[in-house]
Amino acid sequence: MSRVRVHNFSVSLDGFATGDGPSFEQPFGHAADRLHQWFFRTRAFRSMHGESGGETGVDDAVAHAWEPEIGAEIMGRGKFGPQTGPWADHDWKGWWGDNPPFHTPVFVLTHHVRPSIELEGGTTFHFLDADPTEALRQAHAAAGGRDVRIGGGPTTVREFLAADLIDHLHVVLVPIVLGRGVRLWDGLEALEQRFAVESVTSPHGVTHLTFTRD
Repeated sequence: MSRVRVHNFSVSLDGFATGDGPSFEQPFGHAADRLHQWFFRTRAFRSMHGESGGETGVDDAVAHAWEPEIGAEIMGRGKFGPQTGPWADHDWKGWWGDNPPFHTPVFVLTHHVRPSIELEGGTTFHFLDADPTEALRQAHAAAGGRDVRIGGGPTTVREFLAADLIDHLHVVLVPIVLGRGVRLWDGLEALEQRFAVESVTSPHGVTHLTFTRD
């Protein structure tokens, strides 16, 4: 049976998964790259972007789990780009370049639907105005029996958790304090009771928390 998974989702000590004021220049707002420095060092990240090298070890081993058996992704509009409201420029194809690292159908949740965008490497962005249940129905149909990844941002992951649609959640607790931005955990009291929880700490100081549905 296919699963719904979240991977490599970084959260600060005070619960923020993105900073305040995202823009084209700073996708994570005032957090800049502080939430993801652990990931950028890894061989998994460099391979994802067609590059060689990178660190191995705990962080890399956990990060590599994001790709196998994924048949489709769902993401919020903020992971595609920083724009809000009606689309002003249909020629802009998102932050991910001409050959995004997903290589699957990707469903972008937005109240402003636009035509699909087919890019290199098997990635096609589809734009949906749908609740989590309907978005997941369409993603499962596109995934061909494989798993569906919920790619973020925090509002999207929180909505899928609130609807009890996540089977596997990998959160990376990063030892920084952001103070402002968008939180992951709001409204999810007693979430841990649905899952078996494991943790491992890396030499870089981050803690990998894995929530697996009981």
